[in-house]
Formats: sequence, structure tokens, C-alpha cells
Amino acid sequence: MAATAFNGCLGTIKSHGYIGSSALRQECGNSTLQVTSKVFKTNIGLSIKELDCSRKRGSCLVQASSTQTTVGGQVSSPLNNNMESPKKSKEAALILIRHGESLWNEKNLFTGCVDVPLTKKGVEEAVEAGKRISNIPVDMIYTSALIRAQMTAMLAMSQHRRKKVPIVLHNESEQAQSWSQIFSEETEKQCIPVVTAWQLNERMYGELQGLNKQETADKYGKEQVHVWRRSYDIPPPNGESLEMCAERAVAYFKEHIEPQLQTGKNVMIAAHGNSLRSIIMYLDRLTSQEVISLELSTGIPMLYIVKEEKYIRRGSPAAPSEASVYAYTKNLARYRQKLDEMVH
Repeated sequence: MAATAFNGCLGTIKSHGYIGSSALRQECGNSTLQVTSKVFKTNIGLSIKELDCSRKRGSCLVQASSTQTTVGGQVSSPLNNNMESPKKSKEAALILIRHGESLWNEKNLFTGCVDVPLTKKGVEEAVEAGKRISNIPVDMIYTSALIRAQMTAMLAMSQHRRKKVPIVLHNESEQAQSWSQIFSEETEKQCIPVVTAWQLNERMYGELQGLNKQETADKYGKEQVHVWRRSYDIPPPNGESLEMCAERAVAYFKEHIEPQLQTGKNVMIAAHGNSLRSIIMYLDRLTSQEVISLELSTGIPMLYIVKEEKYIRRGSPAAPSEASVYAYTKNLARYRQKLDEMVH
């Protein structure tokens, strides 16, 4: 399966204990980062309120590999690997995608952390999402540990114009790391790392998992089921509340993903409705009341631009509004132009 962007992709990923065979390491040390986010009205399938807010972030450890591609970075190809690298840009892209329709979505069942694959419609949604982000650079991919999110990421990247291969990193043991090493430097340059993390899993629905949503409403009452599904801090029986889901998802984002963005890496996250709502709550500083009304459609990508320590939401890069998305940043336009030049 083909995918995109990231020179020296299996380089230093120290937080996951993996070092590629030909990669270099560069430690940037401790850096105090303050990030301000201004959020604009956008369309992510259903609805998001217009918000204008800012946030400050604390210090974090920043680690970067010696080779990296930013939003406006050089697009390399097998025929063009000796071109001079341009000046590094501090701008990066963050793409969020909720997985496509799953078999239990289709059956109207509570899914939670049950590992259910995509339906045919879900596959089509993932492919369509890939077409929508095919001109946006991606250096790293993060997914949950669940197959529906991983399928969505792989199918989406199969549509990317850079045609790089997504490689799932395995850090469960030293043997797994050793056996998955790549010994061709050229092959390594044409790969993109995929990191899976249970912290990005869907909210665990406890005793509701596997139950039909309508039948559950008939049994317990619509109001009670609505409280379990849409309240912020009330969990279903033996399950997680949205607040509990947010604690793990946001902590993982801050520790592992945010440092990559701050070093200029372009990141895609393929995950779930509640884990992504939690991350959006953090990025946009939504209140607990605002986040419970936030709806994310399956298979609709959402774009943030990370620039000068700010997170700026740019909406969904979906046709026919794609051109307006690129108009927001010159670096994205340059990247797209380089892709056009490679084709011709």
C-alpha cells in the first residue's frame, strides 16, 4: 500500500525505543514552549461553534531526527534526492481523521474498545479522506490500537501523491524492534512511520459495549442513555466518561505528538470520535459543555496549521473548498506545486 512523506522516517523515535538502521540522532534538549491557539469557524461534517480562544502550554522535551520535512519542506523523490534542502520552516500540519464506518456503526451497536473492522462504506470513506489530504504533507502517522482506525490511516495514505509506504513500528520487545529494521537507506527514505497507541482508543463503554443503542434506550430510557453518551464526567456502567478518555488521550498527545509538531513534523492522527474530541477540546480550549455538543463525522479530515507556536484550525480540506484551504498558507501551496512538478 502506497503512502507519503518523511525523509529518514525510521530515524530517532526515542519515545518508542526505535532507531532506524541509517538514521541520525539529534537531541534538542529541554525547551519551554508556549502555544497560543486561535480557532476559526469551520465545517467538519456536522457542526462546530465559532470559537476564539487561546491557551498556554508548559515545558516539554523536544527531540528531533537530523532529517525532517516541514509543511514547506523539500519534496524528495528517487530521481531528485540530491537537491539542496531549503531553509527549515516552523510551520507544520496536523490532520485529524475519525475512522470510517465500522461494522458495529452499521448495526447501531455500542462499540467502544471492541476491535471491529470497517464496512465497505467505511473503506470508501477512508479512501475519500485520503484523496482530500493527498496534497498535504505527512511525516508521521499516529493511530489507536484498534483496527478501524489503522485501516482508515492506511487506506487514506494509499491515495497520497507522494506514494510513500506506511510502516507500523513495533516496540513490544527488543526482538520485534530488531526484526523490523530496514537495511536499505533508499527504501527507508520512501517510508513513513506509523505509531499505534492504546491511549488514542475510543472511549471504553463498559457494560454497554455490544448492545444495540435503540434497545438500550428502550430498556434504560432515552434520558439515561443520553447522559451516558453525552455527559462529560458521568461514565456508563463500568466504563469511561469523556473526561476519563480525555485524560489519557490528551496526556499522550502532549507527551508524544506535540513535540513532533513543534520540531516541524507534519502529523496525521487517525482515531475515534471521543479521543479526537478530547484532543480538539485541548487544542481549542473548549469547555466541558462545548465539547459534548461537538460532532465529528466518520472519514472527514480536519486540518490544523501549527505555526509560530500557534494552532490554527483550517477546517476540512475537502473539495470544492480545497483551494481555499491552501490559500491559508503559502507553504502548503508550494508543497502542492512541487507535487505537480514531480508528476509532470
